[in-house]
Amino acid sequence: QMIRSSKLIKYKNLKHGFFNKIGGVSKGIYRSLNCGIGSLDNKKNVLKNLNIVSKKIGFKNKNLIILKQKHSDKFYIARKINKKRISADGVITRNKNLALCILTADCAPLLIYDPKKKIIAAAHLGWKGAYKKIAIKIFNKLLTLGSKKENLIVAIGPCISNKNYEVQKDFKRKFYNQSKENSAFFKLKKNKIYFSLNEYIFNQISNYGIKNIDIIRKDTFNKKNKFFSARRSLKLKENDYGRNISIIMIK
Repeated sequence: QMIRSSKLIKYKNLKHGFFNKIGGVSKGIYRSLNCGIGSLDNKKNVLKNLNIVSKKIGFKNKNLIILKQKHSDKFYIARKINKKRISADGVITRNKNLALCILTADCAPLLIYDPKKKIIAAAHLGWKGAYKKIAIKIFNKLLTLGSKKENLIVAIGPCISNKNYEVQKDFKRKFYNQSKENSAFFKLKKNKIYFSLNEYIFNQISNYGIKNIDIIRKDTFNKKNKFFSARRSLKLKENDYGRNISIIMIK
């Protein structure tokens, strides 16, 4: 099943989607649309799933750019398909028919479009990437490529919500040390600390000066939303988990 951003869907030359785990061929804990090349799932099934996703959005799956994500602030500019997956958590392109993909299982996928300059970008933001400001670094790069803040459109995809994102005191301290304002993204409930990843990301992007931001408020941890969730798998003591895919492409 594919969710679209109400802000990105307006552009006819753009293809994009945030997929949950429904509609694929994988079995067991990976059931069913697992797109995690790095997971322990049967590779043939993962490739079939990537094919299903490609067809659903409407492009050839050889055009997929899938990163080797490391929770870093590294990104690169893609000009062609690389046979080897590049180690980065963000990618930018102005080339048509390159499908930029982000894999997540509770982290936030970020899709970015500049309709004036016809540039797209995608990024993977767990708390580490968000804390290291990968989104801001990508925006800074886009500005050097001629983008203007007022033209950028950003969609923050489904991720774990603060209701289910329990963190420890040292985690909270780290964010407090970055800025006292970060206290707004933590709440205390029954002596447990919870963090709001998407609100933190939204605030960071909005403080940077970008106004056009869409948050897709679907909690990946909540079973009824049918997303893969690393935290939920951990809770169920499963030894691995599937990955959700998010894609953006200029056609």
